[in-house]
Amino acid sequence: MKYCFGVDVGGTTVKLGLLTAEGDITDKWEIRTDTSDEGAAVLPDIAASIAEKIEEYKLDRNDIVGIGVGVPAPVTSDGVVNGSANLGWKYKEVKKELEELSGLKAVIGNDANVAALGEMWKGGGAGEKNMIMVTLGTGVGGGIIIDGRILVGAEGAGGEIGHICVNYDETDRCGCGNCGCLEQYASATGIVRLAKKKLDHETRPTVLNKEKVTAKDVFDAVKAGDEVADEIAVEFGRYLGYGLANLAAVCNPSVFVIGGGVSKAGGVLLSYIEKPYMEHAFFADKKVKFVLAQLGNDAGICGAAKLVLED
Repeated sequence: MKYCFGVDVGGTTVKLGLLTAEGDITDKWEIRTDTSDEGAAVLPDIAASIAEKIEEYKLDRNDIVGIGVGVPAPVTSDGVVNGSANLGWKYKEVKKELEELSGLKAVIGNDANVAALGEMWKGGGAGEKNMIMVTLGTGVGGGIIIDGRILVGAEGAGGEIGHICVNYDETDRCGCGNCGCLEQYASATGIVRLAKKKLDHETRPTVLNKEKVTAKDVFDAVKAGDEVADEIAVEFGRYLGYGLANLAAVCNPSVFVIGGGVSKAGGVLLSYIEKPYMEHAFFADKKVKFVLAQLGNDAGICGAAKLVLED
C-alpha cells in the first residue's frame, strides 16, 4: 500500500496526517508551531514528527509517495516562500529544505489553495473539477481550482480573493494596506466591523451588544428573527455575493464551497450570498452551486496529501 503525509502549517499549530493514496486518513496529530528565531524550527520539527510516525508504523520509505504541505503564504511553483508573517519566515526554500531534512519528496502550496484541493477531492466539491473555495475566518481566504488544478499564479498569490476590491469609496485600510478589500466586510472581523458601524446609529431593539458582538452573534440573532442582525447579514452578503459574481465571470466555476469559522452558521449563511450573486452574475454563471465545506480541520491535510499524490 502507498502512503503520503499531509501537513497543514498554521501560526499556532501544525496539523499532520498519514494518509493512504486513496485518501483515507490512517492517523492525524498536531505539533506546536515554533515561530521563534524567524521560524527556524518549523521544518525540522515537521521532519522529526514525520520520522517518528514512520518508525511507529514501521513504514517502508519506498511505500511513501512524499509529503504535501500547505503554508500560510504565497508559494512559488518551485516551493519557495518569500515571506510569511504568521511563521516569521522571510525567504525560505521550503521544498528544498524539507526534502533535505526528511529524505522524502515534498510539494508545497498555499494553505487556502491546498484546503480547496482537499474539499474538491473529499469534501463539498467532490466530483467537481472547477470550483472556488471561500474561507471566511479572521480574514477571507480562497482557493481556485480550474480543471482539477490549483490556480497558483506567477508569484504564488493566485486565489487571494480576500483582497479583491469591493468598495471603491472605503477609506479604512485593510491589513494588506489597500482599501475596500472583501476581507474588510466578509471575514469574521469584517462582519463585526459592519455590525459595530450599524449599532452606532441603531435605535431599534436588538439582541446584539455593540461592545461584545461577534460574527456568531450576528447569525445567531438572524436565526432568532432579529431585524437589525438580518440587515447586517444582508450587507455582508451583498459584498460577498457581488465579489463572487465578478470571480465567476473570470473562472466560471461549477461550485462555490464556503468554509471557515463563519460557515459554522450553516445553511442560513448561503441564502445571503446567493441572492446578490444571482442579481449580478453573468448568465452563464447562474447554474453554479453554493455548498458548505465538509472537511473542517481535515481539509488542509487532505489537500496537502492530494498535492503530493498528483505531482
